[in-house]
Amino acid sequence: MICGCDESGRGPVLGPLVIAGVIYEDDSDLIKLNVRDSKKVTPKRRTALAETIKKIAANYEVLIVSASDIDDMRKVMTLNEIEVNAFGKIIEKLKPELCYVDAADVNEERFGRNILSKLSFRPKIISKHKADEIYPIVGAASILAKTTRDEIVRKIAVDLEKKLNLPLGSGYPADSITKKFLKIWVETYGELPPHVRHSWKTAQKLMKESEMRTLDDF
Repeated sequence: MICGCDESGRGPVLGPLVIAGVIYEDDSDLIKLNVRDSKKVTPKRRTALAETIKKIAANYEVLIVSASDIDDMRKVMTLNEIEVNAFGKIIEKLKPELCYVDAADVNEERFGRNILSKLSFRPKIISKHKADEIYPIVGAASILAKTTRDEIVRKIAVDLEKKLNLPLGSGYPADSITKKFLKIWVETYGELPPHVRHSWKTAQKLMKESEMRTLDDF
């Protein structure tokens, strides 16, 4: 049995990190479906593919790491270590003989070795940068991770947008819509909104600026 693992949401200041794994006897069905990196598929096709991927998989697992859990773990470990632990949990449940993973570490072999050190068994792990573009089975995992995270962010947006009557955006620090939303939220409520990663520089900068304004007012 072969497995593919990938994540979605490593970089955003808002929302969870989602790690997904899929397991198949072989990837022939995925090749027929032309499964590829989730970022290169339209949202509509991603959603349709996600359902098909789940139906034809021997098994799959999805792990959701909330923003608050990321903040707590970053007090004692790096983001790469958080991902290693999460990938390890997925692979431990799926028990493949061979696993392809999208390497988060600059050293792709080290990322694979670190995952292997977390497992109670010894599968072969092939860890590559941009594995979701190279291996259809990793592309399938990336689609599950991406569609899961997108759905969660949509629900977060519905909850938060009605409190400011502003669009939330993608949740990424470089997104001007997200930056504007967070800035006005902090100015309005004096704190960061729910589901924000407080350990991110974007969030820390906003709170520091808010504290400076409060001191100036005083």
